[in-house]
Amino acid sequence: MFTSKEEKRVAEELSNSTNAIGKGTFLEGNIETYGNIRVEGKVTGHVKSKSKVVLGNSAQVNGNITATNADIEGEVKGRIEIAELLVLKATAVIHGDIFTGKLVVEPGAVFNGSCKMGATIKEIKIGESNGLAQKSYQPEQVKSI
Repeated sequence: MFTSKEEKRVAEELSNSTNAIGKGTFLEGNIETYGNIRVEGKVTGHVKSKSKVVLGNSAQVNGNITATNADIEGEVKGRIEIAELLVLKATAVIHGDIFTGKLVVEPGAVFNGSCKMGATIKEIKIGESNGLAQKSYQPEQVKSI
């Protein structure tokens, strides 16, 4: 059994990991991660991170984004829920509603939707169906002998 100290270490290692969807990559499906994720390509599906989501200039996301923090330079068609800080860079184009703790909008960013700031965002849960997406594949747990 893990001790509390070991669990914290494992959680910290997971949240420090970084994932990337490169430019020219097309992904259809939902992404869930404990770590950071950077998207430069196109994603059709929801993106969820317990850490930070970064969408580069060439990124396109057709789906919802849920994260602790986010920097957006690309285009999003969907709902954005950010627990702490959302930064919309000058090249960002957002078509959907925003719920965030704090918001920074650089001159040139385009935002079409409603915005609610200071709202308490529910805890970000990874690996659980939230009703917005189809149930994802869950591998069976390995039992030790």
